[in-house]
Amino acid sequence: MKHCNTCDTDKPREEFHTRKASKDGLSPKCRACAKAYDDVRANDPHRVAARLKYAKTEIGKAAKARAINEWTRKNPKKSAAHTWIGNAVRDGKITKKPCEICGDTYRIHGHHDDYDKIYDVRWLCAQHHTDWHKLHGEAANPR
Repeated sequence: MKHCNTCDTDKPREEFHTRKASKDGLSPKCRACAKAYDDVRANDPHRVAARLKYAKTEIGKAAKARAINEWTRKNPKKSAAHTWIGNAVRDGKITKKPCEICGDTYRIHGHHDDYDKIYDVRWLCAQHHTDWHKLHGEAANPR
């Protein structure tokens, strides 16, 4: 057991990130408190503005391109499925439908339960798509 200095509770050692600088090798904050802190910090207006400013620079654009290329290389099936969906919607071959959970029509994602079944798509709003992945992980039927 270890004491979290932030939420002032005792938790199992597995609930803490490793930290070489600490005597016990663990962070003084539990994972939940560290995530809450990071979420607030990431949404701080001056940090958001700095990220947007960086993204508009040549270095920022190059970094984004490298990240996209790396993701595409590591996820060829996903990349092909995303491209197919985007092209099919653009060409009018398929039409985005409302979210199958809430019926929302804003920021709809085409979700593949199985990337081998490229035509088998369910439509989810951004929030329900995120929730699906939180519940099921990256994919219910990974390949």
